Amino acid sequence: MRHCSVQVRGLLTREELDRYNALMEVGHYLEQQNQYDLSAVVQKEIDILILPGIERLKEKGRQRDRADEEYLASLRAALEDDDE
Repeated sequence: MRHCSVQVRGLLTREELDRYNALMEVGHYLEQQNQYDLSAVVQKEIDILILPGIERLKEKGRQRDRADEEYLASLRAALEDDDE
């Protein structure tokens, strides 16, 4: 079973995280029983489950990029004012 990143897990809701942990437990059990065909199905469900967390992480990155751009624009404006 492949875990998602800590950043993504941190952005999952409590309900999503509980479901994620339960599916991981089931998947690990299936792998121990050599039921790799069934654990692959569980992995696909996990991959679908974490999509909202991935989107939240992307949005945080976009917000950070916008904030950085605003900060740099304010620095440029301040430098232009000093030059005048």
